[in-house]
Amino acid sequence: MKAVITVIGKDMVGILAKVSTACADSNANVLEVTQSIMEGYFCMVMVIDISVMSCSLDELESALKKSVPDMVIHVMHEDIFNSMHRI
Repeated sequence: MKAVITVIGKDMVGILAKVSTACADSNANVLEVTQSIMEGYFCMVMVIDISVMSCSLDELESALKKSVPDMVIHVMHEDIFNSMHRI
Protein backbone atom coordinates (compact mmCIF):
# COMPACT_ATOMS: atom_id res chain seq x y z
CA MET A 1 0.00 0.00 0.00
CA LYS A 2 1.19 3.48 -0.86
CA ALA A 3 0.20 7.07 -0.23
CA VAL A 4 0.99 10.40 -1.87
CA ILE A 5 2.13 13.42 0.15
CA THR A 6 2.16 16.94 -1.30
CA VAL A 7 3.89 19.86 0.40
CA ILE A 8 3.68 23.46 -0.85
CA GLY A 9 4.72 26.74 0.75
CA LYS A 10 7.40 29.37 1.16
CA ASP A 11 10.86 27.83 0.89
CA MET A 12 12.88 27.43 4.09
CA VAL A 13 15.69 25.26 5.35
CA GLY A 14 14.86 21.69 6.45
CA ILE A 15 11.46 21.01 4.89
CA LEU A 16 12.47 17.71 3.29
CA ALA A 17 14.27 16.63 6.48
CA LYS A 18 11.26 17.39 8.69
CA VAL A 19 8.79 15.63 6.38
CA SER A 20 11.08 12.59 6.03
CA THR A 21 11.58 12.42 9.80
CA ALA A 22 7.81 12.49 10.42
CA CYS A 23 7.42 9.65 7.90
CA ALA A 24 10.21 7.63 9.53
CA ASP A 25 8.71 8.20 13.00
CA SER A 26 5.46 6.69 11.65
CA ASN A 27 7.31 3.77 10.03
CA ALA A 28 6.34 4.98 6.53
CA ASN A 29 9.07 4.38 3.97
CA VAL A 30 9.80 7.09 1.39
CA LEU A 31 9.85 5.45 -2.06
CA GLU A 32 10.05 8.43 -4.41
CA VAL A 33 10.30 12.18 -4.02
CA THR A 34 10.40 15.10 -6.40
CA GLN A 35 10.79 18.69 -5.35
CA SER A 36 11.39 22.06 -6.89
CA ILE A 37 11.63 25.68 -5.91
CA MET A 38 9.54 28.03 -8.03
CA GLU A 39 10.05 31.74 -7.35
CA GLY A 40 10.64 31.11 -3.65
CA TYR A 41 7.92 28.49 -3.24
CA PHE A 42 8.83 24.94 -2.25
CA CYS A 43 6.80 22.24 -4.06
CA MET A 44 7.20 18.53 -3.27
CA VAL A 45 5.42 15.31 -4.12
CA MET A 46 6.40 12.20 -2.19
CA VAL A 47 5.25 8.58 -2.58
CA ILE A 48 5.49 6.52 0.60
CA ASP A 49 4.98 2.86 1.47
CA ILE A 50 2.37 2.64 4.23
CA SER A 51 2.05 -1.15 4.44
CA VAL A 52 3.66 -1.28 7.91
CA MET A 53 2.92 2.26 9.05
CA SER A 54 2.31 2.57 12.79
CA CYS A 55 -0.50 5.17 12.59
CA SER A 56 -3.39 6.22 10.37
CA LEU A 57 -3.04 8.54 7.37
CA ASP A 58 -4.90 11.24 9.30
CA GLU A 59 -2.43 10.92 12.18
CA LEU A 60 0.49 11.12 9.75
CA GLU A 61 -0.98 14.21 8.11
CA SER A 62 -1.38 15.84 11.54
CA ALA A 63 2.23 15.02 12.43
CA LEU A 64 3.43 16.46 9.11
CA LYS A 65 1.42 19.66 9.59
CA LYS A 66 2.88 20.00 13.08
CA SER A 67 6.46 19.49 11.83
CA VAL A 68 6.15 22.11 9.05
CA PRO A 69 3.23 24.33 10.13
CA ASP A 70 3.71 27.01 7.47
CA MET A 71 3.18 24.54 4.62
CA VAL A 72 0.06 23.25 2.88
CA ILE A 73 0.20 19.46 3.25
CA HIS A 74 -2.06 16.75 1.86
CA VAL A 75 -1.77 13.00 2.41
CA MET A 76 -3.83 10.72 0.19
CA HIS A 77 -4.02 6.94 -0.17
CA GLU A 78 -2.87 5.85 -3.64
CA ASP A 79 -6.25 4.28 -4.44
CA ILE A 80 -8.02 7.60 -3.95
CA PHE A 81 -5.27 9.46 -5.80
CA ASN A 82 -5.51 7.07 -8.76
CA SER A 83 -9.31 7.28 -8.83
CA MET A 84 -9.21 11.08 -8.86
CA HIS A 85 -6.69 11.20 -11.71
CA ARG A 86 -8.09 8.47 -13.96
CA ILE A 87 -9.22 9.62 -17.40
